[in-house]
Amino acid sequence: MKESLARYKELGDFLKTRRAKISPSQVGLPVGIRRRTPGLRREEVAALAGIGITWYTWLEQGREIQVSAQVLESLSRVLMLDKAEIRHLYILANQPSPLDIPPQQQALAPMLQRILASLTFSPAIILDTRWNLVAWNTAARVALFDFDTLATEDLNCVWLMFTNSQYKKRFTNWEVQAQGLIARFRAECSKYIEDPWVTKFVRQLQAASPEFAEWWSMHNVAKEREYYKTFNHPTAGKLIFEHTSFFVAANMNLKLFINAPAPGTETEYKMKNLIAML
Repeated sequence: MKESLARYKELGDFLKTRRAKISPSQVGLPVGIRRRTPGLRREEVAALAGIGITWYTWLEQGREIQVSAQVLESLSRVLMLDKAEIRHLYILANQPSPLDIPPQQQALAPMLQRILASLTFSPAIILDTRWNLVAWNTAARVALFDFDTLATEDLNCVWLMFTNSQYKKRFTNWEVQAQGLIARFRAECSKYIEDPWVTKFVRQLQAASPEFAEWWSMHNVAKEREYYKTFNHPTAGKLIFEHTSFFVAANMNLKLFINAPAPGTETEYKMKNLIAML
């Protein structure tokens, strides 16, 4: 009980000190000539955050009240908290801290590069948490798409699926594959849903693709699984693969996707011919 009261008091004191640091001009309020309160007044914080003044006063007084993640997000915005302060606020309020999506992977360990290269006839790619293409092997470049020709900002599997007409043509059942991709992407990025990158990326895709905008609004989610994946190659025709994925042990923000030629099909033979023609 004492520990709980101490936590609420610490939360109230923290909010008071952050409030005192924000000047009215920073949030578009008049300074006024008789302003004895340093920084913002309680009623101003409450109004800007969209919460009741009485409730916010109790919060600063250290009363035992439950605070939702939505209220914490509003207070973080109004009080202009940095990332460390936001994490501290959430901890004091007994709420899970919002996660920041890991930064884009810049380099790949040589061992992973060699593993990719060893998969001679199995197209393989490595994606980061943002679903950016970090690396790919020759088989992927030959069978799936020549990723070497793309600008860095276009090297994202979700972006390619909805904005690149040549990439879309590689899928025999594009609508089904695209909707499944959205569902898996949404499930993956849900823990980072408050990250600015996710918000910006989704808005850009909604503007670029009516299909993405429609299917994203359905809020479907799905997990990664093993399945057969079929591609239409412009010269080799139909390629059927067994598709699976693995987390990279040394960096769990990376995932390896492998497409192995399906047994009982001509895919491996076709892949050998495609590689031989390079």
